[in-house]
Amino acid sequence: MSKKPAKETAPGTAPVAVERLTEPEAARELERLAAEVAHHDKLYHQKDAPEISDADYDALVQRNRAVEARFPELIRADSPSKRVGAAPAEAFAKVTHRRPMLSLDNAFSREDVDDFLNRIRRFLGLGVDTSIPLALEPKIDGLSANLRYEDGNFVQGATRGDGAVGEDITANLRHVSGIPMKLKDKSPPKLIEIRGEVYMARASFAKLNEQRAAAGESIFANPRNAAAGSVRQLDPEITKRRPLKFFAYAYGEVEGWPDQPGSHHAFVDQLQDWGFDINPRRELVSDLDGVIKYYEDLGADRSDLPYDIDGAVYKVDRRDWQNRLGFVGRAPRWAIAHKFPAERAITTLNKITIQVGRTGVLTPVAELEPITVGGVVVARATLHNEDEIARKDIRVGDKVVVQRAGDVIPQIVEVVDADRKGRGRSYHFPDKCPVCGSHATREEGEVARRCTGGLICAAQAVERLKHFVSRGAFDIDGLGDKHIEAFHTDGLLKSPGDIFRLKNHRKELLEREGWGQTSVDNLVAAIEERRRVPLPRFIYALGIPQIGEVSAKLLARHYLSFDALRKAMKEAQTIGSEARQDLSEINGIGPSMAEDLIEFFAEKHNQEVLDDLLKQIEVEDFAPVATASSPISGKTVVFTGTLVRMTRNEAKARAESLGAKVAGSVSKKTDYVVVGEDAGSKAAKAAVLGVQTLSEEDWLALIGD
Repeated sequence: MSKKPAKETAPGTAPVAVERLTEPEAARELERLAAEVAHHDKLYHQKDAPEISDADYDALVQRNRAVEARFPELIRADSPSKRVGAAPAEAFAKVTHRRPMLSLDNAFSREDVDDFLNRIRRFLGLGVDTSIPLALEPKIDGLSANLRYEDGNFVQGATRGDGAVGEDITANLRHVSGIPMKLKDKSPPKLIEIRGEVYMARASFAKLNEQRAAAGESIFANPRNAAAGSVRQLDPEITKRRPLKFFAYAYGEVEGWPDQPGSHHAFVDQLQDWGFDINPRRELVSDLDGVIKYYEDLGADRSDLPYDIDGAVYKVDRRDWQNRLGFVGRAPRWAIAHKFPAERAITTLNKITIQVGRTGVLTPVAELEPITVGGVVVARATLHNEDEIARKDIRVGDKVVVQRAGDVIPQIVEVVDADRKGRGRSYHFPDKCPVCGSHATREEGEVARRCTGGLICAAQAVERLKHFVSRGAFDIDGLGDKHIEAFHTDGLLKSPGDIFRLKNHRKELLEREGWGQTSVDNLVAAIEERRRVPLPRFIYALGIPQIGEVSAKLLARHYLSFDALRKAMKEAQTIGSEARQDLSEINGIGPSMAEDLIEFFAEKHNQEVLDDLLKQIEVEDFAPVATASSPISGKTVVFTGTLVRMTRNEAKARAESLGAKVAGSVSKKTDYVVVGEDAGSKAAKAAVLGVQTLSEEDWLALIGD
């Protein structure tokens, strides 16, 4: 729907190094990464059928984190840094975790671990040489589970799911070794959730696969898949026959436990006393050299361990520090996973194909002779862009090194024996779109070449419709990618409004191969359910360049209704207007994003599409959720100057946890400006605008700290 194109890449690609990304490129890269990680989350957590290795997945998340670190204002609501796992499968009852089951950020080098320690020191305001006791343990490659105990009795077990909602697998977990049905304690906590990993030992995995092969059944790819598939059986008797084990290592919600241990290592000791299996390869270390030695020793022993691991986990040992550090996005600030490196392999490049994305970017993809790398078959890999192909002199027929770890995965690292005689011709990047035949141009200063066909290019139109119905947007069940493509080809879908007119084409749908009365009825019902859509989803669905789920939510919180947003964007077309200034002051909406917003709403075709669409649907106004008993819920707060009792980052995190909006600049909509030592222009502006200012002590008294 947008006139202005956006840079994008095919799954697994990255046009340029993170430090060279422009802001628009970064926004589109984050959009791509969010979609790709969500796809792999679903395969891994919901279907137990991953397409890529852990290293491949980690590299996608790592690149996302690196882009977000450079462009924090572009962080999306569907970011991998804010999301865990995938929605639970429909076959199991749902369990809402009383405390989210979060994931961990990753480290891949000594420098990453050093950065982790320094971030902790900065957040807590510690000296640069302050020792940080860390509890170290292996990272088990299994299926995360949450066990709920009431008065010491096991009453419920659930998978991680999407981190907020998991699957009820209570009956199956009763057959897993290492999980006590009753805690060995005369006065256990009234309620406690124990978290850990269900896994299958290597010897048991090999024996199980031998039995399945002999019975003519499909074999499991690895112990993790075997464990996940076994614990998620609808028939508990099948799980009972599988040799599953459990390592406990954390807890979630807790009530009625006055004598909680003050350290993580003491808590793990308590787990063992209660009857859980715990990992014996754990240590307590207070310096970086000790951490790295543990990691290297663990890696050296990796092949001799009876279970699969993919790294080590480091946790701040002190519970009081853990509580202060809290969480950011999907991960705790006080823990990190140090992953082992993955592998490389050599194979043949058979062909180079070109993919055309939603915004017209032409992306080259290597079609490879299938090769197994790190236990996963790779048949395609990124070629980034035409500059990268030329720089590495990659040609069809070359033997190439394929890497499944690092910044972008999978990728071609280099050509083997590039000086040999008889190589094929240098690759010539097309100057026309392979889908619509329009010219493919490359603007000065950009790495991407894009189709100029715009709305006449079927690839772009189809990809825009796919985005409109995607998970973070309208989320229409049953209207998958293949259906969108087929309906567009046959003229049933040309614009988003056509989706809601599909019910008028029942006859044509029933005549299609594979479509019966039930499937048509289900599709129509799913579409009808989406005629009312929340404002953040609607804004995101429009496909405005750089506007992801996070920024869509920011806009919804600011303008509250779509009519107000549309009116404001019309007024913001006037340079110097109050509406334009108001837009620029939204924390998280940068100048480039603001320009894209204004341009989108100014474009005539987009206005026509919106008018047509709004005749079919109703956009719900945004209603901010108040944080219970918080005096600052819904308030806008700005911090300025140096705080004494806590660091600025700690203060911002605390404010956001209480439901406040933390802004970067002062405006007439600001509720409080918290003034620390050596405050600058923000305090002066607050005085001019009449915004209430608070000292650090006043602020702490207000929030009850």
